[in-house]
Formats: sequence, C-alpha cells, structure tokens
Amino acid sequence: MSIKKISKELNSSVYFLTFTAKKWYYIFDRHNRWNIIADSLQYCRKNKNLKLYGFVFMLNHIHLIVESPDAAGFVRDFKRYTSREIHKNVVITEPNIEKMFVEEDGTYSIWQDTNMPIVLEYEKVFQQKLNYILENPVRKNYVSDASFWYWSSANESCELKSDNVNE
Repeated sequence: MSIKKISKELNSSVYFLTFTAKKWYYIFDRHNRWNIIADSLQYCRKNKNLKLYGFVFMLNHIHLIVESPDAAGFVRDFKRYTSREIHKNVVITEPNIEKMFVEEDGTYSIWQDTNMPIVLEYEKVFQQKLNYILENPVRKNYVSDASFWYWSSANESCELKSDNVNE
C-alpha cells in the first residue's frame, strides 16, 4: 500500500522508503557522504530499535526497508540529522553547491519532502521491493552484479549490515 506519509495507525509497520536528494542532484558519491548516511542508520539501529532489512545507497537517492516502533519519528530524525551533517560537509568541501539546497525561507535541506513510503504487508511484496533495491545499481549499469555495489545489503563486505527478518 503506497501512501504519502506514515500514519499513526501504521507507524510500527515494515516500510519500503526512498529518500531522494533535491533536484535529483548527484551528491552522495563523494566526500564521505555515504558514510554520514550509514553512520546515522547504524546509530538508529543501536539506539532507536530500527531494523534495517535492506538498503542501497545510490548517487542521488537511497532505498531502505525498515521497521521501527516509530517509523515516522525515524524518518523525521534521520532526514534532519543527515541533512545537517551533509550540509556541514558541503560547506567544507563544495561550498559552490550549497545554494542548491536552500529553501525560500532560508532553511537548508538535502532531501525532497516525500519518502514514498510503502507498507510491506505481504512476503511477496517484501521480496519484490528487496529485489528492486538490490538490483538498482545493476539497472543503472553501475555494476554487473548487485554484490559488487559496496553500499548495498547485497554486498557482504559492506560495513553497514542488514538485519535478519526472522529475528
């Protein structure tokens, strides 16, 4: 079931989420920005009971399959924190692109507003979304095999690990 926002009634469900950089700008592939995202997810796993069942970090977006007792809170906090940390990184490493992410009111955000949350109620849909995530770098012709893309739960050597669904 695709929805615009995570509702209170479904807040603790398993979700397929997509976080996209504003203007679809290729921003994450340099200056350790993928590490900022991974560190934030790792923090949420350790401190906020986030379960991470699948992920892929692309050049301008990320896909996640997550479960949390407070999925809406996770999305809010994750986007706020990573936006702030990536902003600091941009100011130091690429100050000329900073203005691309400043809103009319002067606030700064890396992320588009929507997260395109999809509740994964059925095993078949879960598997479809997981396969979609893992094959994303292959479809983009970045790699010939999903396991070759480092920032993916398909890559066993990735420092960020996914959780087992059955635990």
